[in-house]
Amino acid sequence: MKFALDGEARGFAIHSYSEGEVVIQDRVFRGSLALTPEQLLDQGFPNSTDALDEAHFKRLEALGPEVVLVGSGKRQRFPRMELYAPLLQRGVGVEVMSTPAACRTYNILLAEGRRVCALLILD
Repeated sequence: MKFALDGEARGFAIHSYSEGEVVIQDRVFRGSLALTPEQLLDQGFPNSTDALDEAHFKRLEALGPEVVLVGSGKRQRFPRMELYAPLLQRGVGVEVMSTPAACRTYNILLAEGRRVCALLILD
C-alpha cells in the first residue's frame, strides 16, 4: 500500500508498506524499526510485541516524542502495559495499532508537524 502526503512533510516519511517491509525515503526495510521525523533506528527492535522489553520503550522515550505509535504487526497486539506505563505517566501518548494503521497515522502526524515516534513491528 502506497501512501501520499498532502503538503510538504519534513523528515522521514513512510512511502509504502507491504507485509514484512516498509519503504522510507526510497530505502526498503525488512526488520522492525523506530522512526521520528529526524531519526531512523533500524537496529535492536524485535519482530513481535511479546519480545518488547523496558529497554525498547526507554529508547523511544529518549527520542523526545509527544506521542508513540506502536505498529504491532498485521494485527493489533498490545505489549504489556507495564512497559509503556512510564511514558503515559510522563504525559507521552501511546497508541497501539496494526503496522499498516501506524504507518498511515505516522504520516498524518508528521504532516501536522507533531513530535511523533513510530515503532513498526514488521512480522
